[in-house]
Amino acid sequence: MSLPADAPILTSRAMRHAEAACAASGTSLSELMDRAGAAVADTAWRMAAGAPVLILCGPGNNGGDGYVAARLLRERGANVRVAALAPPTTDLAKAARAKWAGAVEPIDENLVAVPVVVDALFGVGLTRPLASNLTGRLQALAFRRVIAVDVPSGVDADGKHDWVPPLPAHVTVALGALKPAHVLLPAAQHCGRVLLAGIGIACDATIRSLPRPRGSAPGVTSHKFNRGMMLVRAGAMPGAAALAAAAGLRAGAGYAVLSGADTAPLSAIIVEDGAGYRERLADKRVGAVVIGPGYPAGVALDRDVASTIDSARPLVLDATAIDAALPRLRGGGVTAILTPHEGEFARAFPGAEGSKIERALVAAMETGSVVIYKGADTVIAAPDGRVVAAWPGSPWLATAGTGDVLAGACGAMLARGGDPFDAAVAAVGWHIARAAHIGPGLVADDLVRE
Repeated sequence: MSLPADAPILTSRAMRHAEAACAASGTSLSELMDRAGAAVADTAWRMAAGAPVLILCGPGNNGGDGYVAARLLRERGANVRVAALAPPTTDLAKAARAKWAGAVEPIDENLVAVPVVVDALFGVGLTRPLASNLTGRLQALAFRRVIAVDVPSGVDADGKHDWVPPLPAHVTVALGALKPAHVLLPAAQHCGRVLLAGIGIACDATIRSLPRPRGSAPGVTSHKFNRGMMLVRAGAMPGAAALAAAAGLRAGAGYAVLSGADTAPLSAIIVEDGAGYRERLADKRVGAVVIGPGYPAGVALDRDVASTIDSARPLVLDATAIDAALPRLRGGGVTAILTPHEGEFARAFPGAEGSKIERALVAAMETGSVVIYKGADTVIAAPDGRVVAAWPGSPWLATAGTGDVLAGACGAMLARGGDPFDAAVAAVGWHIARAAHIGPGLVADDLVRE
């Protein structure tokens, strides 16, 4: 699975508005359909490599894209067939169908599959699951090489419903912009490799895919403090905090202090008695504080979270520290990055609804903080509406302690100063890239080893 980096992501509603704006600026919707069909035809031509192609067309504009692709493929000399679920119902689809001079077969139990199938049945406008009889017919084609037009038919493009497509795609051609379904589970795992076809729609999107990690060497005037000094508060399970501190150094912090532990995995980490935590918070050189990894709920955590917030230091809150800080966060005035996984998010924000992107935005706006809603389909949201979706991540991160490593990486990025959202995005990118480099057998300690 792969996804274009730093690409715009539009909901179905935003996509309709973008198309309307494009038409108002002088590019007709029929021209957009021709460009979309051409992108699909190019992909099918390369994938088929001379093998027959079957294009499944629905009654709407997604089907219209399929008719355009079929016509262009035939003009190239491809062996292409078209099967339709029903006659076109939109003016654009009707015009595209009229230009297709070949036969149109029904999609029924007699449909004969070929090596490459193009799914142009339903796009972003689908509002309900597919009928069971159609699902059965499509499942019979699932063992072919499948190209989905915009999204695999049967998924909710906006990622609000957990509909599973009967015809998973090997390649999905996203038209104009990515859609939430391309980056949110369960749909994302059924999209295969996603190719973005720039069909001429201007996309000023606040939701984007994860950019490529950008590393930079320290400048000639850098020293350990201006590279970022981070403070990690340990709790009853100091190993988790030690992982966070080590990750901070590996992610680029110049100085890491571990408060409340006896030992650290790297000798470069400064280990201090937890009794001096408040004094260390007063050190103006501390650029970020990480609290929560391995720190169970209780009076001690509540006290330390309150002291950390009172210090006005930028902070990273993980696990139970999120719950302890929520009353203060909702009051505003705190610079924080929250790193909840699914269970922690549900506990902290039980009223959030909608897609994972929408829920993350609700949490960010409610707390005035950057939220890293962790998972295989990690979502990073800022209170000003910016979102980055980090799909696909690395499955090797599904092991204990990797969340502590991410918290430490966030601390390193945040300690340098600047935008907390940019820090969170950089940390997630570092985390995924590190895991991809290590691969099979990864444990959290590997992420902080050289």
